[in-house]
Amino acid sequence: MVKTRQDILPSTPLAKPLIESLANVEAFEKTPQSTRFPHTNTYELLQESGRMFATEPALEFLLTGRRDELAQTVTFGELARQITSTANLLHSLGLQPSEAVSILLPIMPQSHPAIWGSQAAGIANPINPMLEAEHIAEIVDAAQARVIICLGPSEYSDLWQKVLKILPRVNSVHTLLVVQQPGFTKAMPDDLQIAGLRILDYNSAIAEQPADRLVSQRQFSSEQIAAYFHTGGTTAHPKIAQLTHGNMAFLGQLMRVYTAHLPRHTILCGLPLFHIYGVIIQGIAAFSIGYRVVLLTPAGFRSQEGMKNFWHHIARFKVRGFSTVPTVLMALSQIPVGDEDISSLTSINSGAAPLSPAFEHSFEKQFNVAVANGYGMTETTALISRAPSWQPPGSVGMRLPYSQIRVVHLDRGQVTRECELGESGVILVKGPQVFHGYKDPRDNSGAWIEDGWFNTGDLGYLDGDGYLFLSGRAKDLIIRGGHNIDPAIIEEALHAHRCVASAVAVGQPDAYAGELPAAFVVLRAGANCSVEELHAYCEEHIKERAAIPRRIEIIPALPLTAVGKIYKPALRQRISETTIREVLAEQQIEATVSSSLDKQRGLVISIAVAASTQQAAAEHLLEPYALNIDFV
Repeated sequence: MVKTRQDILPSTPLAKPLIESLANVEAFEKTPQSTRFPHTNTYELLQESGRMFATEPALEFLLTGRRDELAQTVTFGELARQITSTANLLHSLGLQPSEAVSILLPIMPQSHPAIWGSQAAGIANPINPMLEAEHIAEIVDAAQARVIICLGPSEYSDLWQKVLKILPRVNSVHTLLVVQQPGFTKAMPDDLQIAGLRILDYNSAIAEQPADRLVSQRQFSSEQIAAYFHTGGTTAHPKIAQLTHGNMAFLGQLMRVYTAHLPRHTILCGLPLFHIYGVIIQGIAAFSIGYRVVLLTPAGFRSQEGMKNFWHHIARFKVRGFSTVPTVLMALSQIPVGDEDISSLTSINSGAAPLSPAFEHSFEKQFNVAVANGYGMTETTALISRAPSWQPPGSVGMRLPYSQIRVVHLDRGQVTRECELGESGVILVKGPQVFHGYKDPRDNSGAWIEDGWFNTGDLGYLDGDGYLFLSGRAKDLIIRGGHNIDPAIIEEALHAHRCVASAVAVGQPDAYAGELPAAFVVLRAGANCSVEELHAYCEEHIKERAAIPRRIEIIPALPLTAVGKIYKPALRQRISETTIREVLAEQQIEATVSSSLDKQRGLVISIAVAASTQQAAAEHLLEPYALNIDFV
């Protein structure tokens, strides 16, 4: 068993990485997981780091992102105590281990104590504060949260107004803990009262609680639910993934192994702390290793000031690495380094979406930094595969120790056969990082295949060395007359063009083929390129003729989600609306066309025909289109 600091984290980094090949993984697994990783819960793991690195900085918070800003520092010892105090406060409010705390905070020093303290007392439920109030209320209600920890009134955020709006709708909540941050929030009204609700200042309330022990004397186990994460599914109700203490403690301890050859260093976090990657990889994993984490403003990578001074902060804090998404890397590629010394920066982890190998190579050359592309999802506690120090171009690394990956052909939720090496199929995963299932039993239908294998819904293939390659999302396939077209084929070709900063391929509705491939392109700053040139380039470089896009549109920016992922549904809306307008116009049918994303039906096209005498003709004309069409 692990007993000493030397056993946990060697004072001198190892000479080389421990896990660089599939053979290394298999050798590592010969020692039982419970022997390698004795911690079964997040609380004990974080308290251990609090003891080991007590006076050293765990967090450096930049409120504005300005160059000359003084950072707010939280040591490891302070972080551990704040986590314990938060848990004790929640326990004093009557929170049970099976009850949830909804957390509505941007990236702040209080975010981590709120998340990990909630897990020590009950279940943490981090929520995207950028969602509309109605959606937030649905998540809080689905989680049956008893307490909400939220940001106080602020001229920089509308989150307080959203919380006040949702409170009448969430009957399970009995207490509101309000987080204040100097320079960012303002005082609450002295006379604020909400019927049936207790309102407390979070900072003051935890200061009154014991910080050296859990008053509850809670006994943890790896199977206990630690967190509810909303996954943004397309069902008519919030889709909540249940992650266990064991899931998170496993990842925290595993990252100690992956980084045993590196000195302790500083990383930068611009990822939101309602998102699995920010919470796990740049949260518990970073704290377990003893990294200093620079929090890049409440808005993270969305901060204009923070991004303007990004390379300055890399140089100032001597940041060695950070994790992000491809769209942020695309933005950074357009920001000059100037005379900043960023030689400390050696590695970047890219995730959440496939990264174009052509763009990856260009970025690495431009900034003299290695970019590793991994793969994971909320349901797998952020990781399915991880890149070693070298990975084949286009791969997302290899499986984690004690976990398994299968690539199969499915038919109606049943495995019909295993795919050969190099053959694309549906990716299944099993392991200690795989979640407990969705909170609503309805969402578990189709999620599990055979004996506990989780169906990722992604397409990919394995090579002979155990490296995984993604080939698309099952639901993102463009189906042209029964022929499946992988959007990545089109996107990769366009990304290699000298003028293209980013490109996304989607299916364009077609009366005959069902769908035809189409692409949206964002050009590099200052680039001058025509649609005709891009078409010619695709015809030359896309070998699969059926995949050559029938339409290419150049747009100023791609729609993004709150965590920086490209939001394909918005592009499908756009291309569907455009197609229907053109079809009607060709037949000289005047109509207004709009669209929406319905929770149950998906994309819905609404059409208002100007002349009632043309309605029947319009309905007949659009019958062949595999779309949800409402005539209004």
